[in-house]
Amino acid sequence: MPPYAYLFDMDGLLLDSERIYGAVARDILVPWGYEAAAVDAFFLTMVGCSGAESVRRLEAFLRPETDVHAFNAAWHAEVAVRVGADVPLRPTVRDSLERLVGQGARMAVVTSTNGEAARRHLGRAGLLDHFEAVLGGDEVSARKPDPAPYREAAAALGLAPDLCAAFEDSDRGITAAVHAGCRAVQVPDMRPPDLPLPALGQLVAPDLAAALEMVGAFGQRSVAE
Repeated sequence: MPPYAYLFDMDGLLLDSERIYGAVARDILVPWGYEAAAVDAFFLTMVGCSGAESVRRLEAFLRPETDVHAFNAAWHAEVAVRVGADVPLRPTVRDSLERLVGQGARMAVVTSTNGEAARRHLGRAGLLDHFEAVLGGDEVSARKPDPAPYREAAAALGLAPDLCAAFEDSDRGITAAVHAGCRAVQVPDMRPPDLPLPALGQLVAPDLAAALEMVGAFGQRSVAE
């Protein structure tokens, strides 16, 4: 039976924004004397991290003389400029979401990005109106990989987590979704090439359309029934 609601991560799953974050990090740090390959490899370890965790990892990676908070501010400011100019979508996203809308599907976004920024990015991408709720990382009681964001998103829709399907690209995100009790599908994107996927019992799909097919989203029965 198809789920009663669909819960989506944003960066790296709906929006192809992780590559923008990586490119901006490289553009700032390489002129400061960092090796591009080292920056790229380090950035892959940060995918799916909360803002606080990102700062902790930056403190460990950047040289002592580098002002971590100045870099972090410049990084996010430039990302905002580039995302504001063009919000690229991941493959199959627009068609998949429009198909769900046509079925009367209930949908929410569960992201580590702060809520105000997330809604702004989704609005610029033309996706915001598809979702009943958008829960940002600053709007939940705990951040991924804690299951709280997915439990609270399901509650916002008036549903138990086990009646929802959740879709994530990152390991931290899929951990949150599985432990919340959702039917979880991972759509891996940017990750270290030698890092295996976590063995959590999640389904794994190459893109969002395939992930939705795996949970029966496009069957004959409408999720609104």
